[in-house]
Amino acid sequence: MILNEIQTMLKDYFDVLQTQDLAKFDQVFHPGCVLYSAQDGAVTVRPFQEYRKMVQGRESPQARGFARLDEVLMVDVMSPEMAMVKVRLRLFDNIMVDYLNLLKVDGKWTIVAKLFHRAETLAT
Repeated sequence: MILNEIQTMLKDYFDVLQTQDLAKFDQVFHPGCVLYSAQDGAVTVRPFQEYRKMVQGRESPQARGFARLDEVLMVDVMSPEMAMVKVRLRLFDNIMVDYLNLLKVDGKWTIVAKLFHRAETLAT
């Protein structure tokens, strides 16, 4: 049951990143969510509202014709209300690896923290 619920939320997460549907974005990400990354010596800390504005302001990978790659690499259920997930996906011409910290809030799984890493840039 829990794994099915998380898988459903992850499908929505992958869809959000490809289509940039903001209504679905608001369902997948908790309003208190913060995104973190450290790449090439630079640390990025991006609160929910800042990330939402970025997504809102750019053309989606789907609209630009980028191929899709969505993989769930790991699901670790800590309790009936908490889980951590590792995913790999294509975002534009990048392969990303994300760790998503999930909480079940008001009966739905949402992302409360995201660590992301650009693992590879594809040749265009």
